[in-house]
Amino acid sequence: MNPSPHRWATPRGAFGLIVFVICLVGLFMVYRAGQDEEPESTSSGLQQVVIGAAAPTVTVEVDRVVDGDTAKVFYEGESEYVRYIGIDTPASVDPGSPVECFGEESKSFNAGLIEGEDVRLVFGPEQRDRFDRLLAYVYVRDLMLNAELLRRGYAETLTVAPNDARSGQFDRLEGQAREAGRGLWEACR
Repeated sequence: MNPSPHRWATPRGAFGLIVFVICLVGLFMVYRAGQDEEPESTSSGLQQVVIGAAAPTVTVEVDRVVDGDTAKVFYEGESEYVRYIGIDTPASVDPGSPVECFGEESKSFNAGLIEGEDVRLVFGPEQRDRFDRLLAYVYVRDLMLNAELLRRGYAETLTVAPNDARSGQFDRLEGQAREAGRGLWEACR
């Protein structure tokens, strides 16, 4: 009997290779399912998006809203800025610059959802930006603010690797808001 140059060329090795490939395909499908999750409607008409459980998560108290995509929260005993991953709202607080179109509306909508609330921060691979702000998907109850601001037309997408796991979903939400003429897509264009 000639020795096989590859372990997978034997019946036993081929079975192991098939099991390995099936496991890889299964893992990829689970990963993609988490990436492509669509928002679920809630009784209030808002939508919720669930993110995978593997991401680092912390519940914090909101200190104050800064603008549409930034808040201050009490994190590890300090009041810290948290910047919402994947979105950009018109500026309402930029020293030396006028308030941008729909900036006050975005800030007000954000404040209406989180002021006086505890929020859950779900961090991406990069937890801080170059300004030392926390970077997170922000949830109030089961509602992801990042996605809701896009869906309602209060924000545009802003994709910055490595925190880009939701970019496809966020692009779709922005596109739907733009097509429907919601929020800034009607007021500022």
